[in-house]
Amino acid sequence: MDTLADELKELKTFVTELKADRAAAKEKEKRESWTKYTSLSLVVIAVLAAIATQWSGKYGSRVLVQLNDSTFQQAKASDQWAFFQSKSIKQNLYEVAREQLSVAAAGPGGEGAKQTAEKMAAKIEKYDKEKKEVQNDAKKLEELRDTSRVAATEASRKGSGMGLAVAVFQIAIAMGSICLVTKRKALWYMALGLAALATYEMLKVWLT
Repeated sequence: MDTLADELKELKTFVTELKADRAAAKEKEKRESWTKYTSLSLVVIAVLAAIATQWSGKYGSRVLVQLNDSTFQQAKASDQWAFFQSKSIKQNLYEVAREQLSVAAAGPGGEGAKQTAEKMAAKIEKYDKEKKEVQNDAKKLEELRDTSRVAATEASRKGSGMGLAVAVFQIAIAMGSICLVTKRKALWYMALGLAALATYEMLKVWLT
């Protein structure tokens, strides 16, 4: 009988300990239930970080494209200005020749010189017209160059802003991961705050 009583007593003790363990486990699970939301929020932050990274790369590519386009337009504008200079030199030569022929035409037997001077004048007028066309083309190319430079500067600014958002997102993810290990809720709140700041920066880049 004593043995049976001891066994029953041990069984009761075991059941009591088992209930206590279960209660403690439920209490711990209830106390740490917020970690599920932490994991979910980390997934959302990781998705936002991936989006920000993709856009940061896009802006970087735009900077390179616009800078290349600016360089190309500058080269074409330089060619046009060189062409303009070439025509100016030729025009000046014709003007000098016309003046000399005008002097010769004023003298005796200067009929031929006069006709040649008139031809020279027509050439000068032609070069003057061509110079204006070349000058307009060069200025249009310079406007395109300036537009590309402005676009490159804007893309660079947005890329920097998006890069900052990516960095803050990564810090938020790291802090959230530490939070899951240490079970410190304050770190989760800090991670959410950083994620909100990074999201604000990302939206600001898109909207400005």
